[in-house]
Amino acid sequence: MKRKLLLLTGLGIGYVLGARAGREKYDRIAATATHYWRDPRVAKVRDDVEIYARTQAPIIRDRAETVAKDVATKTAATAKDIADKTSATAKDVATKTSATAKDIADKTSATAKDIAGKTTATATAIADKTSATAKDVADRVSGAADDVKGQVEKTAADLKDRGEEAVERATLSVGEARDRALELDDDDDDDELEGTAPKN
Repeated sequence: MKRKLLLLTGLGIGYVLGARAGREKYDRIAATATHYWRDPRVAKVRDDVEIYARTQAPIIRDRAETVAKDVATKTAATAKDIADKTSATAKDVATKTSATAKDIADKTSATAKDIAGKTTATATAIADKTSATAKDVADRVSGAADDVKGQVEKTAADLKDRGEEAVERATLSVGEARDRALELDDDDDDDELEGTAPKN
């Protein structure tokens, strides 16, 4: 009933405000609205609505308070539930993150140890190969030096022998040449003596 009254009132006000038919229509509409407003049935409805509003106001207020309290209680419970779930989720995430970080740290440590072990083994192998290569090169250089020394000594001995032979030959040749020269000189002296003797 209250809704119908409000609807009719709204329609009337809308029509009045929206009418462009002039003053006559407006006066006629105003008279009709006043007639209906003063109608005993409309007055009774107005009184009934007013009484209903007075009687229902405390009930509506109590219901609104109850609903507000209920909403506040449910909101608090929901907020607590959300907080609990958020805390549990955060703890779960923190635990999983910690476990993952520990797992990564363990794997990184194991990988680092493995790399260090392989690096040490590789360095040792390289050092051993380098040492063996250096020893081999040193042995070859030493062997080559010994060969060169032996060849030099042999060449020196050969040159010494040849030099001594050459000196001997030269000495012999010089001695023979001196002997020949002396022989020739003696022959010349003899010839001169022989040549001078017949003259006497």
